[in-house]
Amino acid sequence: MLVTAIGVVFTAWFNASGPDTVDRISGEPPIKVGHVAVEYAAQDTTLRRPVTDPADRAVLLGSASGSRRETVMARHDWAPLETAEVTVVLIGNRSNLRIVDIQPRVLDRKPVSDGALLLYTPAGEADTVEVTADLDEPAPRFTSTEDPDTTYFRKKQIDLKRDERVTLSMAITGTAAYYAFDLQVTVLAEDRTEQMTIRGPDKTPFRVTGISGKYHAYYTTAPLGGWQPISRSQACAIGRKVGKAGKC
Repeated sequence: MLVTAIGVVFTAWFNASGPDTVDRISGEPPIKVGHVAVEYAAQDTTLRRPVTDPADRAVLLGSASGSRRETVMARHDWAPLETAEVTVVLIGNRSNLRIVDIQPRVLDRKPVSDGALLLYTPAGEADTVEVTADLDEPAPRFTSTEDPDTTYFRKKQIDLKRDERVTLSMAITGTAAYYAFDLQVTVLAEDRTEQMTIRGPDKTPFRVTGISGKYHAYYTTAPLGGWQPISRSQACAIGRKVGKAGKC
């Protein structure tokens, strides 16, 4: 009888709190990152350094697979121009937790990238972005488009249960410099505050850069895939066409 009673009590405790205790002891984070993506496909981007290696140029200009081209561009510090649109899916890993705050943290600040400007011509309107942050500010904080003067997480926090998901769409802007940054997440779980760091899809920092007055090279999308070189005047004309004349 005593053994049975102990078993019932243990089972009740484990069902209620056991998984949380096991995860905490094993070092499992209170939330998991299910997905991270940066939108490159429908906005202008830059390279920090010109692509001068013949093999890399062949990949950039040719019909190589998208993954090979992206590898070359990432090696040259590919960065969205003025706005990095980041999507993060977070998954609860405790029975109850609260995301108290998310802040962009600047890891590196350099002059704006001028290696190359890669121009897209958008085919449609971009999706609505729920929160934004400006890295040009001394202490960047996320705000909503409806209330840009108030820190978003001061008024709204996110509650999650185990295996529950939340998708965050964020626009992080930077016009005064080139920024490398990550996201610092503060989580309250079982009356304990924990912090975790979110980086980009390739586990490197996110990036964004302002517009340069002049670039070493200009490109636009090629009809058969890849990129094709264009002149500065052609780039300025495309920029005006899509409303992004820059400093032409």
